[in-house]
Amino acid sequence: MANLPRNAHVSSHPCLQAKLSQLRSASTGSRDVQTLVHEIALMVGYEALASGLKAKEDGTDKSPLGYTYTTKTTSPAPSAISLVPILRSGLSMVPALSSLLPSPVPVHHLGLYREKSTLQPVEYYNNLPYHSATPTNPNAGGPAELAIVVDPIIATGATACAAIDTLKDWGVKRIIVVAVLATETGLEKACGEWEEGVEVWVGGCDEDVDEKGMIKPGLGDVGDRLYLTIGK
Repeated sequence: MANLPRNAHVSSHPCLQAKLSQLRSASTGSRDVQTLVHEIALMVGYEALASGLKAKEDGTDKSPLGYTYTTKTTSPAPSAISLVPILRSGLSMVPALSSLLPSPVPVHHLGLYREKSTLQPVEYYNNLPYHSATPTNPNAGGPAELAIVVDPIIATGATACAAIDTLKDWGVKRIIVVAVLATETGLEKACGEWEEGVEVWVGGCDEDVDEKGMIKPGLGDVGDRLYLTIGK
């Protein structure tokens, strides 16, 4: 993986790699899949936000002993950040990323699925607020400064690219993509879609996909494993 793009980041954390091995196992049940995805998302998200955010002073407060101290928040501020899960399995990563941020941020959902014969993404849902803010309602909408896209899998990279294009068209300035597992090809494709505006962080990276577009050895259909819809 030495030749991956400069904006691709694959975690080498030993605890994360151990959890990823547990998640790969066919014997791991739905409840443990949910827990492991959450924990891996927390670890990858921690690394991604450490790089993608900065601390800034935000006034003063008093400690329980009465001492004054300088408070801090993030830059961009939470009000300028959007969390964007890709339906449906991206929902499993929202609590982890939300818990890392100092205060709640808007969550905007994108519904994308891969058409079975072409493996190309099809958008079926989009609740980005395309309307603009007004002087009387400055928080009414408009693009975020930073969008954090969460989706457990980057296989061919087509879905990630479609999400990046949608958010870029919306007007975001930067995008951080957080995933549990990617392929080398998918990671390269996602990173190249908007090289100057996107950073992609993943827990692990496999080499390729099979003829059905599933990662080898991968995690199986992680959405089915999360939501017990195997055999639908």
